[in-house]
Amino acid sequence: MYLLLFGFFLILNGKLTAEILLVGLVCTLLLALLMYVFFGYTPKKDLRVLKKLPLFLAYIFVLLFEIIKAAFSVIRLIVDKRVPIEPTLVSFQPALRTGFGRFILANSITLTPGTITVNIKDGVFTVHCLKKSMLDTSADSTFLRWIRRLEA
Repeated sequence: MYLLLFGFFLILNGKLTAEILLVGLVCTLLLALLMYVFFGYTPKKDLRVLKKLPLFLAYIFVLLFEIIKAAFSVIRLIVDKRVPIEPTLVSFQPALRTGFGRFILANSITLTPGTITVNIKDGVFTVHCLKKSMLDTSADSTFLRWIRRLEA
């Protein structure tokens, strides 16, 4: 975390002098210490996040692919007047263990065209979609498989 904060400080500063390096080292050290004390960050958690980074980057590509697929489905709904638009609310409870997993799933659903996460209460997701077939609520859906791997 410290190296990431220090790198960010240097990028935002734009210049590299001895004074800037010294101030950056001290400020980012203090900020990292505050984050470790008040937010519970530990080097162990940072290493776990770094290990998951390749998997998270792969998930981003899966998400982009799903967004493109959904965009074409929405275009088809709009252009083809014979296909009825049947807006509906769907509730389902995914088998996710962490708040981070639920956060990723809710935002992935909302980013996908034609669907939006309306509510999450006690682990039950309520999603508005243009057509019920646009939302895969099965336990083996693409998003859930990838998010479970990120949670592990």
